Amino acid sequence: MLKYCFRNLFLSPRRLRRCIHWSATHETKLTSPELLSRLCRLLILRRFDTAAKLPIKFSDDIIIGILHNLRLNPDACLGFFRLAHNHQKYRPSFKCYCRIVHILSRARLFDETRLYLNELVDTCANTQLPICVVWSELVRVYREFSFSPTVFDMILKVFAEKGLVNEALYVFDNMGKCGRSPSLRSCNSLLSSLVKDSQYDMTVNVYNQIVRIGITPDIFMCSILVNAYCKGGRVGKAVTFIKEMEYLGLEPNVVTYHGLMNGYVNQGDMIGAKGVLTLMAEKGIAGNTITLTILVKGYCKQYNLREAEHLLCEMKELTADTHLYGILIDGYCQMGKMDDAVRIRDYMLGSGLKMNLVICNSLVNGYCKIGQLNLAESIILQMVDLGLKPDCYSFSTLINGYCREGRIREAFILFDKMTHKGVEPNVVTYNILLKGLCREGALEDTMQVWRLMLKRGVTPNEVGYCTLLDGLLKTERLDEAFKLWKKMLAKGLAKSSITFNTMLNGLCKAGKMAEAELIFQKMIDLGCPADEMTYRILNSGYCGIGHVERAFDIKDMMEKKHFSPSIEVYNSLIDGLFKSGKSSQVPGLVTEVHKRSISPNIVTYGALIAGWCKQGLFDKALNVYAEMLKKGLIPNVVICCTLVSGLYKFGRIHEANIWLQKMVSLISSNCGSLEELWTTDQANLDGHNIIDSIDSRFNSLLPNNVIYNLAILGLCKSGKLKDAMTVFSSLLKRGFVPDNYTYCALIHRQSIAGDLKEAFQLRDDMLEKGIIPNITIYNALVNGLCKSRNIDRAVRLFQKLKRKGLVPNVVTYNILINGYCNFGNTSEAIKLKHKMVEEGIVPSVVTYSALICGLCKKGDIEKAFELLDYISNFDEGTELRTYHDMALNHVRSRDIEKIIELHGTLQSKLRGPSIEYASEDESMESSRCE
Repeated sequence: MLKYCFRNLFLSPRRLRRCIHWSATHETKLTSPELLSRLCRLLILRRFDTAAKLPIKFSDDIIIGILHNLRLNPDACLGFFRLAHNHQKYRPSFKCYCRIVHILSRARLFDETRLYLNELVDTCANTQLPICVVWSELVRVYREFSFSPTVFDMILKVFAEKGLVNEALYVFDNMGKCGRSPSLRSCNSLLSSLVKDSQYDMTVNVYNQIVRIGITPDIFMCSILVNAYCKGGRVGKAVTFIKEMEYLGLEPNVVTYHGLMNGYVNQGDMIGAKGVLTLMAEKGIAGNTITLTILVKGYCKQYNLREAEHLLCEMKELTADTHLYGILIDGYCQMGKMDDAVRIRDYMLGSGLKMNLVICNSLVNGYCKIGQLNLAESIILQMVDLGLKPDCYSFSTLINGYCREGRIREAFILFDKMTHKGVEPNVVTYNILLKGLCREGALEDTMQVWRLMLKRGVTPNEVGYCTLLDGLLKTERLDEAFKLWKKMLAKGLAKSSITFNTMLNGLCKAGKMAEAELIFQKMIDLGCPADEMTYRILNSGYCGIGHVERAFDIKDMMEKKHFSPSIEVYNSLIDGLFKSGKSSQVPGLVTEVHKRSISPNIVTYGALIAGWCKQGLFDKALNVYAEMLKKGLIPNVVICCTLVSGLYKFGRIHEANIWLQKMVSLISSNCGSLEELWTTDQANLDGHNIIDSIDSRFNSLLPNNVIYNLAILGLCKSGKLKDAMTVFSSLLKRGFVPDNYTYCALIHRQSIAGDLKEAFQLRDDMLEKGIIPNITIYNALVNGLCKSRNIDRAVRLFQKLKRKGLVPNVVTYNILINGYCNFGNTSEAIKLKHKMVEEGIVPSVVTYSALICGLCKKGDIEKAFELLDYISNFDEGTELRTYHDMALNHVRSRDIEKIIELHGTLQSKLRGPSIEYASEDESMESSRCE
């Protein structure tokens, strides 16, 4: 058919004139060959409008056939290809594009060639067509048509300009096989594209290949290479290369030196950057606004804003533009120095320049950083007056400010206002809301925002998934967390260590170390390299559950991967050793810290002091405290509370009172050191002085409640129950919000004093205030009832605990067992011991001591020996075995007084609520805040 069509093209002039006088009304009656013949004649005559009216069914075969036969007539081919390209129901394939670009490039119609090359590249990218297939077709057409290979160089440049570096490299590598070398311009485009893609080593390799094939570099190519060296962190190599350029006769220009200057700036070497400025002056190359901008940006990165301003004044001959002032303003905003930022803004406006959106956004961000949200809002209002429209970044920044201040409701009001103004929230906006809600613990609202984001067609990114995952893990909704995790794996989002670390951190904090190990193994299987944070999380997790052997294994694994253990790792290990009862290894670990020249921080000292205090080794704790002071570290209130609560816990009331009184007076007088605590003689607590001393300065260190609770405990421990109640009443009038600990201290002391009516009244006050009493409160009440010989009521209260949603612990059972034994009802006491075992509660040394003491007082020595025989099965060195060895001789000798005395010593463990405000975790939190 096509042969028939093209044979008619060579008719005589007379017959040709006769053929072209046709009537459009008869075109539907033409056969297919006749139709194509007529189309070709019309294309040759450039009657494209008429040709467009022909009823042609376009296909790749027809396009390829006509382009082949009309290849020497580029105008006809171009007109025909446009007809096909604009057809509603047809799109040319890549094979058609390969032919038209060859035809057009041979005719030197380069603009049209570039147009269709761009379309060809876009088609390949959209259909994911491999470059090797496109290249093979281009080469085949080139050989079929016997045209010039110009199109190869042009497509190389198109690929490079579009950032498709792998495709560009493929073309670059294969051009030589077709007898064509890339042009200098195409090479520059390829090198520039590689630098933009951060492939700095590849840029150098391709440059060397360009030189080998005989292409002489120009100054633009050399500047690109200098930029590649500098961005790759090889500034020294860039300097050497510039010298080589000069040796070859190429003079570096201002662009070259800007690349080198940027290299020094990125390395934080402002002396080197200023040296480049000096070198430019020596070479007679004048700087410009870009030169000044690079240097100012460098100083701003180092937060050396004064030097940046000084440079701006020093180089007055260079005109500062809005972009340059914007960098300086943003620098001050990042540091929270808003007065300076406003001063620079006013100076800029005074020089005739105008505000832009970027500067306004910097000011909004700066005010949000320092919590002045009202001023941030005013900037957004001013933007409208200046004719600037706040964008997504403007609103998102202010929303982030609200969320950080806990003002979630206002954040959502602004979110709604944003959408009403036609500004669409992006994924960053939603991530901010998700994070803000998770921080407030509002997980259901978080899930609602997540669903809204999906409904509005915003695709969550890794940050959003990690935020939601972290929220689920923190609220221990592990099943949902694992479902989300599987979805992340399926979507290919679990590729970075940040994602894995989020999952590991949540599991480790929940004590789910077996699951954490599985995630860690998955991380290794997927080829995601664990970073320092990964090992720190695992180390902390194992230390948290007291599994220090595995924690030390993680530390060894970390070192094998060439990560040096940080002080945070050692802090966790110290805490883990104390928790696992292996405090004898702590001094060796501390020695290792010093040998490695790692500086202990406030958390380290807090962990050591807390650990030694919990064991009652106050001399060691005080030695650590003294070392901390010598190192110049100021102890926080958490550490002081550790010492005070420890002293109270172990009955050293006098010393605890001295510490508490002096701690309050020193902090309230804003004293910088607590060294005077060593020599003070104050031992008497005055409730009113304590209340008057504690002021708002504590808010930056620890909540006032902690100090108030310690003061109340101190008065209780000192036997000043009346003063404690007076202080409590006064504090309530001042807006003090008591917690379980406050009531526990008071209820326990009232119970011991035998004033059960007041103790139960305090319990009722708690319930009225919406404070749910914990098991420690009820233990104090049960203990008071037992001491007042009201064992029946104590048992009834015990039986109600489960209905109140509370689970009795070992202390609860010990109190009741001791109560029964004091009444001589050892049979009920033994039944209660069996019940606690059935409930999965392990009896303590106090349990057995109470039973043995009760049996001996009743004269049932045989059963006492049976219990002692049972205890003898425990390992040497355990608390129970130590008690066995001490009690055995007393029981054998029927020395009831000694048995009662031994039990009284152990019973001290039942006395009073223990304050654990100064735990290692809270010390860590406090130090982070500081």
